Amino acid sequence: MLTVEEHTSLKDSNTFGIDCRAAKVVTVSDRSDIAQFYARGLLNGKHLVLGGGSNVLLPDSYSGTAILMRNKGLRVLSDTDGKVEVEVEAGEVWDSFVKHCVASGWHGLENLVAIPGTVGAAAVGNIGAYGAEVSEVITKVTAFDKDSGSWLQLDNQSCDFAYRDSLFKHREFIVGSVTFCLSRTYEPNTSYSAVASIVERLGHTPTATEMVAAIEETRWSKLPRPEEKGSAGSFFKNPVVAAEKYEQLKAQYPDMVAFPVAEGYKLAAGWLIDRAGWKGRTLGRCGVYEKQALVLVNHGGCTGEEVRLLAKEVAGDVCRKYGVTLEPETIFVEE
Repeated sequence: MLTVEEHTSLKDSNTFGIDCRAAKVVTVSDRSDIAQFYARGLLNGKHLVLGGGSNVLLPDSYSGTAILMRNKGLRVLSDTDGKVEVEVEAGEVWDSFVKHCVASGWHGLENLVAIPGTVGAAAVGNIGAYGAEVSEVITKVTAFDKDSGSWLQLDNQSCDFAYRDSLFKHREFIVGSVTFCLSRTYEPNTSYSAVASIVERLGHTPTATEMVAAIEETRWSKLPRPEEKGSAGSFFKNPVVAAEKYEQLKAQYPDMVAFPVAEGYKLAAGWLIDRAGWKGRTLGRCGVYEKQALVLVNHGGCTGEEVRLLAKEVAGDVCRKYGVTLEPETIFVEE
């Protein structure tokens, strides 16, 4: 049965713990619910799709309809020639899915363990960590086009994946399921220095299970668990600057952290924020996490507006000191 709640709090539906009141809230328990909500006119006008609510900053109130994705399920489409193609419903918890894959002998997602959120949101934000991006193993996304009222199947190229970005951040689509192509052969991705350090510390090439456990331990040693302290994970994107700008900064700050990319150099936003003096600082009821400057946290009862003000202050200081613009990775939802 389709239910519609009115003037309902979304505090438990976002990892920042912002007590946002939505005008309407609908819950998708099955993918088919989306078309029914559309037919009833409940998707007309402004809407907000929430999986785990792990990469959004909500306002104090939301005048549109919040759509909570709670559809579950997984089915293997093919398992041949060492490749497994699996379709996963958008509401599945991402971390649980990664661990299910490892237990099933399906590989390619190990470095993305312990990222809060859902499978659908993983595709929308093209999540990445420790040298891997989810778009590397996505073959297809099934999405509902709110404009036409129909379902679409988009291949990887059509999804316009980019750094922490995809087509789904810019079009009126609701992701219903994501299809992955995973490998039956485990080949550890050690391209990122922190992962290479894990291998060195273990003293042998880790199994997939060992790698997942080590990455999970490393991640939670630096980031707050959502159930313990509200946050949206990494709040800012790592900025990319031209080679000339990088050389200028490197001359001033020899220990600056950066990585070469096609467009120039990707700087570590956390390093910039830390060296600008913000790590561990508070502003009102929110602040910069003491263990990782890339994370903004809710110290208890803070509003979305307070977090916006903090983000503005942090980005402003970084720009004044380094001449580098920080862009939020977190999505700012308007009232």
